[in-house]
Order: sequence, then structure tokens, then C-alpha cells
Amino acid sequence: MILTYEQLQENEYKKINEELEHKDTLDVIKWAYESFGDNLVYSCSFGAEGMVLIDLISKVKKDAQIVFLDTNFHFKETYDLIDQVKSKYPSLKIELAKPELTPEEQVEKYGDKLWERQPDACCQIRKLAPLQRELDKYDAWFSGLRREQSPTRANTQFVNQDHRFKSIKVCPLIHWTEEEIWMYIRLHKLPYNELHDKRYPSIGCEYCTKPVAEGEDPRSGRWANSEKTECGLHVNGSGI
Repeated sequence: MILTYEQLQENEYKKINEELEHKDTLDVIKWAYESFGDNLVYSCSFGAEGMVLIDLISKVKKDAQIVFLDTNFHFKETYDLIDQVKSKYPSLKIELAKPELTPEEQVEKYGDKLWERQPDACCQIRKLAPLQRELDKYDAWFSGLRREQSPTRANTQFVNQDHRFKSIKVCPLIHWTEEEIWMYIRLHKLPYNELHDKRYPSIGCEYCTKPVAEGEDPRSGRWANSEKTECGLHVNGSGI
């Protein structure tokens, strides 16, 4: 049975999550493809969680659809990693979704360094709008969210009603710890962004990501020197 956002009622999410409660990550991924078929995409940022989820997804569906929100502002190391992933998993369909405005057009329309003056507006143009266009093509999407990452993600379920994008968000890694993520990466010798070895636990756009000092919140390097803590992809009115 292929499920859609319009078909699933709020109480049905609870029932689905109760059924998946004691399943492992691969079981959740298998359930997702059985439920959504080719109408399922993984929106991947190619962080550490992303590498684990890509590897697990490839075991279930070798030609899975993956989209990366290419803001044009990412680190060179991130683009290099994507090339490595394409080489390691040649059957995966990896698409780089770009904003409608080039960096030059954004400067012309909104002024220079919009990410400093209005970071929410910059994220809307370069992340949220492109993701909306991509998710409009699918019924559901994978996310690598983990509950321990931040208080705003602590209530994330395996299957979530995504009001922002009118979609179904599947999060197979919710119970994984950071230690388990890195154990998996090292055990399976997966490629990963070399910036992780330079005190960048969470990696976004180059202009908005700073290294994190030992003992600081792993996400404190994102949108440093501002009150912003999320780009908006995972905030939909229900805390997810």
C-alpha cells in the first residue's frame, strides 16, 4: 500500500510508530520503501549521520533517490565528499538541488551577505524553497535526525507528520548516539567530511559554520553569533 500525506491521519502516525517501536533501523527503512515505493527521497546534508543512512539505504534500495540542497555556499570538502559517495555508490541517484537565484542574483536583489543580516531569509531562498520544490515530487522523505542532537529534536518519531512541507518524514536514526554513528563509520570504513576532524561536528554553509570548542554544544558552530539554531527544514509547528 502506497501512503500519502493526505491519507494519513494524526492518530495513524501513532499506530505506525507503535508498530515500528521495537524495529531496528533497517526494518524502518524497509517499511518506508514498502509504504512509499519510488515516491520516497532522502534529503541528505552529507554529515556523519548522512553517511550512515546512505550506507543503510543502499542495502535496501541500491538506486535510491537522494537530494542535496546545494546552496552554492558549501565547503569544498562537502563537494569533495559528494564525489566520493557517487564513486562508492554508483547506482544511487544523487541530485544537487539549487536555488532559483544564483549568488550574484541574490546580491543584486537583496544586497551582500544576506546570511549575516537576515539568516532566515537566506535559508528560505537557498534551502527551504529548493527543498519544497523537491518534496513536491514525492510523498515522503528520509531525514537523518537523531533525538540526542538538540532539545528541538528530542520528540522526533520514526514516522512524522510534516506540516511545513505537507509530507511524511521518516527518521530511521532517532535512537542512535553520536558514538554509535562514528563506530559505524569506522567499522564500515565509510567516507566522511574531513572537516569533522577539524572540530566541525555539524556542517552547513561555509559562511554560517564555525568550528566548535571542546565541551561546547555540537551545533553551537551553526549560525554562530546569532540566535538562530535551525535552518527551518525541521521546524514545522510541532517541534519536529
